[in-house]
Amino acid sequence: MSQNLSITALVLQASPVVQVVIAGLAVVSVVSWAVIFAKLIGLKRVRGGNEGFEREFWSGRSLTEMNQAIGSKPSTAPMERIFASGMREFLKLRERRLDAGAQLDGARRAMRASYQREVDVAESNLSFLASVGSVSPYVGLFGTVWGIMHAFTTFGTLQQVTLSSVAPAIAEALVATAIGLFAAIPAVVAYNRLARDIDRIAIQLETFIEEFTNILQRNAGGSGAGVSGATQIHTTQAPGAR
Repeated sequence: MSQNLSITALVLQASPVVQVVIAGLAVVSVVSWAVIFAKLIGLKRVRGGNEGFEREFWSGRSLTEMNQAIGSKPSTAPMERIFASGMREFLKLRERRLDAGAQLDGARRAMRASYQREVDVAESNLSFLASVGSVSPYVGLFGTVWGIMHAFTTFGTLQQVTLSSVAPAIAEALVATAIGLFAAIPAVVAYNRLARDIDRIAIQLETFIEEFTNILQRNAGGSGAGVSGATQIHTTQAPGAR
């Protein structure tokens, strides 16, 4: 009896519709786990890259040197790309001898556009996890309802219905709901965790944009393509916050 009620036996004995539902949920569950691990690894790499660049940024190194070093790197962190976009626009407008307000506005717009691109990349595939978490239980419930309907139509043809004949059919139907929950619960938990991590990264990037804008404001309006005096400006920040 225990062999007949094993998960594998129940799936193999289920109706074709229930088997399709179970197979679909199993595939979705595997894909969602792959997305979860990929996002966790990717966000960890992003946090490490941002923190490393932020330490370098506040070390007192020349902004022009940092901008040149970023251009030679094979891969960069989101904060580095935001810095590079703002720096390029600032230097371009400065060479045109525009007023300080135009220089700052251009640099800020460039950084905000780069920021939005970085957030969009970080949020990629989150909607998939949200869909898995919200839809999978209903798909599993559909498989369960269909399996119960199929079981009761079978019972109608029997002269005598016993527990031994009812239990396997009902268990087959309930497997679909169980697998639906198995796919949904990790997706919901991972979505909440990843969304929180992305919000923290977004706040970190927004804070950097404001701080870098303040630094550019002190250098705006001058002539020449270089931005110097970074050491004096950086040391005014609280080292303990870095």
